[in-house]
Amino acid sequence: MLLTAGLVTGCSGSSGDDGGNGDNGDKASKPSASQPSTSTPDGASPSGDTTQRTDALPSLPASLTRQRLDWGRCRATGSSPAPGSDWQCATLQVPLDYMRPTGATIGIALIRARTRGDSKKRVGALLFNFGGPGGSGVDLLPAFAPQYAKLRERYDLVSFDPRGVGASHGVRCRSDRAIQAAEAVDLTPDTAAEETAYFKDAADFGQGCERQAGKLLDHVSTVEAARDMDLMRRALGDDELHYMGVSYGTELGGVYAHLFPGKVGRLALDAVVDPSVGSVGHSENQARGFQRALDDYFTSRGRNPKTGSREIAALLHRLDAKPLATAGGRELNESLAATGILVTLYSRNSWPALTKALRDAERGDGTALLALADSYNDRDPQGHYGTTTHSQRAISCLDDKARPTPAQAKALRAKFRAISPVFGEAMAWDTAGWCHDWPVPGQWDTPDVSAPGAAPVLVVGNTGDPATPYEGARRMADELGKGVGVELTWKGEGHGAYGSGSACVDSAVNAYLLEGRIPRDGTVCS
Repeated sequence: MLLTAGLVTGCSGSSGDDGGNGDNGDKASKPSASQPSTSTPDGASPSGDTTQRTDALPSLPASLTRQRLDWGRCRATGSSPAPGSDWQCATLQVPLDYMRPTGATIGIALIRARTRGDSKKRVGALLFNFGGPGGSGVDLLPAFAPQYAKLRERYDLVSFDPRGVGASHGVRCRSDRAIQAAEAVDLTPDTAAEETAYFKDAADFGQGCERQAGKLLDHVSTVEAARDMDLMRRALGDDELHYMGVSYGTELGGVYAHLFPGKVGRLALDAVVDPSVGSVGHSENQARGFQRALDDYFTSRGRNPKTGSREIAALLHRLDAKPLATAGGRELNESLAATGILVTLYSRNSWPALTKALRDAERGDGTALLALADSYNDRDPQGHYGTTTHSQRAISCLDDKARPTPAQAKALRAKFRAISPVFGEAMAWDTAGWCHDWPVPGQWDTPDVSAPGAAPVLVVGNTGDPATPYEGARRMADELGKGVGVELTWKGEGHGAYGSGSACVDSAVNAYLLEGRIPRDGTVCS
């Protein structure tokens, strides 16, 4: 797929070819297996949304709430080598189904690096989710850790593979050969035959997920991942959850705050998902966000954005009719070219690569654009693909109720093309294709992130963010509630703000996480 009706992120890690992408916690009374308690879990908030209700959930058994994590040496995962001796890994047991907490359990893979600072100044554990959904925190945290060195002065740095991701029973829906074959499917079908092939491919993907994941496919939702995070909090020995969520991780953090407002510690949300829109709204937001970033790219080169976009649209149209040859023997088609262009818009640092790739393509060589597309699609030089997009689709299609029809997707094309002449057409089709004929129903129209009574949550928005456009930050802050959501704005480029070169943003986030100092709502870093 070019894009998802869920969320794309520049922070997705390889989970490999094999489908694989503590201390005492709070005390809890042990429920009877035959008559489970219906008391509300600690810090939880009842909700009118039946997909998120906590007041009707049985209490968790002490075997889960009082787990001791057995930290040990980390092993290699997929294509990622084992991190150094600074890192420890463990597995947390969580219920497969929170409505049946004494039934089957699954393991959630965790990784941590202990604080390097004075133990007397330690705040606790800082939990990270880098987005996707489907990104492997076990793979990504060691890679990103240098930019969190300041935070490590007072925190243990901790991340995890959410259920259905990587080492936590990662979902794999297709073989490498089938993935490569599917790259030939036209993501902007022009004929009845191409449309049939497009939706058949989408249905086949869901069937592959169902065959591989079985019952797990019904239990990889964001709500369940948020409940898993509260078990992590207990096992890590913290009374409150301290958390940094990036991209989709902001949605996960918002849902946690809704479910457990009394357990919110210091939560920082960066590259913020708009919680007020459903899957079609997300696609529209992303069409606007990526086109905005492409316009900024052309402006930076002294070119008219409309002219530049028309030239790219014309290139894609030519590739739809006749793909380009590449040095490796594979072909660059329209869909792969659009993916290669899109991935460079996640960071201003990638704009020179876009310039070269477009120049090469205009000269008849698709090699550079194909390499960029491969990096987005998590394909290594040997032709092996990671499973981030498999997990991403499984999670987002379980979350979202919306199932637009092919006819509805067609009706959106004109609107989406007007928003983005480069990406709009594919994103319009994707509203129906992403979860077409999915084997399990979705759970919500939009996530509930209201968190009355929670401690202040820092929401960081970037005006040039393509994947999670800036407007979502204000909406997240508003939906968290008055006195809870605190917005910090950076006038920058790329996906995310913290660690992206703004001393103003970094110092504000560090002051919040390390000292508990909250910036004024509406603070702007230019």
